[in-house]
Amino acid sequence: MKRIVVAVVAGLLAGAVQAQNWPTKPIRLLVPFAPGGSSSIVARSVAVEMEKGLGQPIVIDNRPGGGGNVAMQEAARAEPDGYTLIIGHIGTLAVNPFMFDKLPFDTNADFAPVSLLAKVPSIFVVHADVPAKDLREFVALAKSQPGRLYYGSAGNGSAGHLAMEYLKLVSGIDIVHVPYKGTGPNLIDLVAGRTQATAAGTPPLMPHVKAGKLRVIAVGSQRLGSLPGVASVAEQGYPGFETTQWYGLNAPAKVPAAIIKRLADEAAKAARQPSVAERFAVDDALAVGSTPQEYAAFIAAEQKRWGEVVRKANIKAN
Repeated sequence: MKRIVVAVVAGLLAGAVQAQNWPTKPIRLLVPFAPGGSSSIVARSVAVEMEKGLGQPIVIDNRPGGGGNVAMQEAARAEPDGYTLIIGHIGTLAVNPFMFDKLPFDTNADFAPVSLLAKVPSIFVVHADVPAKDLREFVALAKSQPGRLYYGSAGNGSAGHLAMEYLKLVSGIDIVHVPYKGTGPNLIDLVAGRTQATAAGTPPLMPHVKAGKLRVIAVGSQRLGSLPGVASVAEQGYPGFETTQWYGLNAPAKVPAAIIKRLADEAAKAARQPSVAERFAVDDALAVGSTPQEYAAFIAAEQKRWGEVVRKANIKAN
């Protein structure tokens, strides 16, 4: 028994010493999507601030492919020394485990949550000719014409697809999914009136809203400062409904706890910097910053939410 206690104490002390000496070289931050998207914006904005506290550069490494699974696999197999991190995402952590029949890693066992960094609310929009001013009227319209309204998405399993399927489940409406190869083609047909609705973040949609081509009928989470008059889905009759794109910081599972804490402290501090909040606000993103425990609980709740949506809607990876 004494040997076990001594071994545990020695391990904790070794981890603390390692954390005190860490980092001594640049840190690689994997981003599981192509450059230019929200994931890269979040990664770069937070990394710039974290570098100040850590005293080492954070190198952004975009590794797209497989719905984020390529980068996740690389992170899972990385040396657990704190020098390889990854941006966690609703897709990779809460959707893919249920949408893919098999993954080359264990989503929960192979990654350590560090800090939730940002949430990007989805908005629900309809074509300007759709006779619905808000979500309640859209639901009533859809129920009066089951199977006759069409919604587009950026593709099967995309955030917009999941958000609309979630709405279908809670509201009981029957609208038809039209998957496109990206947000651009989806919006071309929506603006032209060939489809009637979609859900996405504000950046690609707001120019068409301002031009009078599209109408926002609901926000996926809390009201937005840029759309103060638009009520959330929860406010319009569906309590507990929430759909956001979210981004966090994760590490390989066996990174020492002391290093995880150091990273979490620096990430949370970075996310709360005014410069980061201002950059996020451009895309209506909410800067968060959390403890590892809070982030772990958030991931678990999101897996419960989206696992149910994926199963009930029978969504499969292409």
